[in-house]
Amino acid sequence: MDIRPPDALYLRGRRILVCRPEPEAHRLADHLTAAGAEVRCLPMLSRQPVDETPEQRTILQDLDQYGHIIAVSPYAARQLMARIDHWWPQYPVQLNWYGVGEATARVFRQAHLTPQAPATGFASEDLLQLPSLREPGNSRILVACGESSRGLIQSTLRERGARVTELVLYRRQRPSYTPEAMNQALCRFDPEALITLSGETLNNLIALGENTDHNLKQRLLVVPIERVAATARAAGFRMVCIPASLDDNAIAAAIGRALNENASDHAD
Repeated sequence: MDIRPPDALYLRGRRILVCRPEPEAHRLADHLTAAGAEVRCLPMLSRQPVDETPEQRTILQDLDQYGHIIAVSPYAARQLMARIDHWWPQYPVQLNWYGVGEATARVFRQAHLTPQAPATGFASEDLLQLPSLREPGNSRILVACGESSRGLIQSTLRERGARVTELVLYRRQRPSYTPEAMNQALCRFDPEALITLSGETLNNLIALGENTDHNLKQRLLVVPIERVAATARAAGFRMVCIPASLDDNAIAAAIGRALNENASDHAD
């Protein structure tokens, strides 16, 4: 597969630190490397599947009793499909499938389903604007998510009258790095841009990076949505950018544009 963005090598020589969890981190790193960047991966979030409980087994076996199935992330969608495949040789018909964003919906399409996703945006707020979820009535809705999820989708749909069941499939954890590993990534590599595509990833980066000599807040920070951007600005980050989407090309383009604009400003 050709992973080169449209303008290959337009990030030539730029140092970028990818803080996404795996396997997304190395996939994006390969893409940025193809664009000419020097890239390191330092995941600021790890995910571990949770063991299936008897209650979860019942939920999965009763999947045909739900009207709507929502996954909050590509990882949640992959975990969900793996568990459904164990219990259902054929997927139940007449279910409405949803991905919070296009990348999540793509996981369902790969299983030959027809999911819905917001036409623009990739946040919970965007998903909740879909017509079938604005007025769900008394329908049963299953939300596949991680432990301690934000919960906006679940609470909003309950307020709208739906019967919502939460299916927790994994837990998120802050990784453990030695001071030497942090110094290597932040000080010696000295990234010009850092990619943190969730609020939790950003908070973990701040917490783990505060004991290094590197001034993170002077570097370009890439975040997914305005809510996380506001958190970053409140923490003191001066250069924050939000890509048009979380597609690899869009992330690469946003970094190139922001770094080039910053260089032009300093030249003036």
